[in-house]
Amino acid sequence: MRGGEGRGAARALNGVGAGAMGPGQNSHVRVEWIAAVSLAAGAAAVGYLAYKKFLSKDKCSKAMVNPHIQKDNPKVVHAFDMEDLGDKAVYCRCWRSKKFPLCDGSHTKHNEETGDNVGPLIIKRKEA
Repeated sequence: MRGGEGRGAARALNGVGAGAMGPGQNSHVRVEWIAAVSLAAGAAAVGYLAYKKFLSKDKCSKAMVNPHIQKDNPKVVHAFDMEDLGDKAVYCRCWRSKKFPLCDGSHTKHNEETGDNVGPLIIKRKEA
């Protein structure tokens, strides 16, 4: 070999220079690409699941509404006869009233603290 030819051949064998990408090296790049895409997809899936678990607004809809009223009962139920209500009855819907099931205005503080807009249920007798 002459001086210039030997160096060019050595570079081609070492993967240096133009046209150095051989068939074996192309599949190596493809394997690296597949591994990178798989890793990115896995990270995206884990991130999405973490978002749904910890940051999603759906979690708010699963939050407990009743903080302290009759917690020893499996279900809180109140029944009233219409005749016993009088002309007007105001019932709590925020679950914060100290006079539950009647409203004591606790929803005002609850709304200020949470940004909610809950108010009482008002039942009035129809005027004849």
